[in-house]
Amino acid sequence: MKLNRSQRKLRERIIRVLKEQGFKINPHVRPKGCSKIAYRRIQQKARLYQLSLHKNFLVDSINKVKNYCRDGSEIMPEKISLELREVKSDSFEEILFKWWNLIWWSIPYQRSYGRQIRFLLWDTTHDAPFGLICLQSPVLKISVRDNYLGIPKKELDIWVNKSMNAQRVGALPPYNELLGGKMVALALTCNEIRELYRKKYKNYVSIIKKRNLEPELLFITTTSAFGKSSLYNRLKYNGEVVAQSLGYTQGSGTFHIPENLYEEILDFLEDRDIDTARGYGHGPSRKLKLIGLGLKYLGLSKFEYHGIKREFYLFPLVKNLKDVIQKNQEPIWIDRPFDNLVTYWKGRWAIPRAERMPEWKNFDSNKFFKKIEKMLREI
Repeated sequence: MKLNRSQRKLRERIIRVLKEQGFKINPHVRPKGCSKIAYRRIQQKARLYQLSLHKNFLVDSINKVKNYCRDGSEIMPEKISLELREVKSDSFEEILFKWWNLIWWSIPYQRSYGRQIRFLLWDTTHDAPFGLICLQSPVLKISVRDNYLGIPKKELDIWVNKSMNAQRVGALPPYNELLGGKMVALALTCNEIRELYRKKYKNYVSIIKKRNLEPELLFITTTSAFGKSSLYNRLKYNGEVVAQSLGYTQGSGTFHIPENLYEEILDFLEDRDIDTARGYGHGPSRKLKLIGLGLKYLGLSKFEYHGIKREFYLFPLVKNLKDVIQKNQEPIWIDRPFDNLVTYWKGRWAIPRAERMPEWKNFDSNKFFKKIEKMLREI
């Protein structure tokens, strides 16, 4: 396809941005080396751009967030008592969730479409946020998941719509130093999340094929940030494997295309009379499809494949998951009350870690927020 002058400039800007992030362009997108350091450098540019978009919110909310962040020396591991709070729109929890979601993770947050449930794990003893969970509609086709579960092609949307993908799973400071991430990962399989899902989606109709589905949450999936994950590998509860590694994703996504370039790609597609409608009703893969199509027309085919592979994990919520999917058996639910998981985590990870590595107490919230304030002034 012959490009006009403005389209050639868009193509050149995309190539320049990818090279600045550390990608090689010959002939497709490939990262220079696959070390975690290189990967984080690639992510950093997208993250800083996202922070700049939300700078006013981050600055305006920082004092409220400060009030609920504790020094390491204030935390008594044996006294930690957690509750699972659903994050609702326009709530106090949403402010804290959004702030930490933007600030704490090196991988930029990607807005989700379709189903979404957010949770804040809260330490009631110390009156502080402990960790975040963000569940959202998964991508319809993922070969490692679909092949492992043996999902019939005609029923793919049924079983995918009985699952969620965890985009955010992690502990906040200072709990991260007590292996709090293990607790948050365990919480993905708790009864309370499954029960809340049932209530929230009791009248749910699937987006793609408009099916009325039973509100059963059968499994949750997630991917590592890069390569193997120390958080999910060997994660067990009373001897039971909690997270199953299914292999690696093929390395496609949208994080390496900044939001401003994404908007320009949409304008380019609209000029070609291509429907760019997105949001609810179009499924979670819509952004990737539109970027892939735009890049193809710009002569940059397969540039949505960034080549950075992530390990893919499955958290079954039923004991007979494959038989439910392949043989239509009734689910045999795994019974894991949230409070039991908290007790297990403290005994298995938190208290031994606190005794073995006392430097976790060195976290200073004032120093942390001064560093964040400096960063926000500079972006």
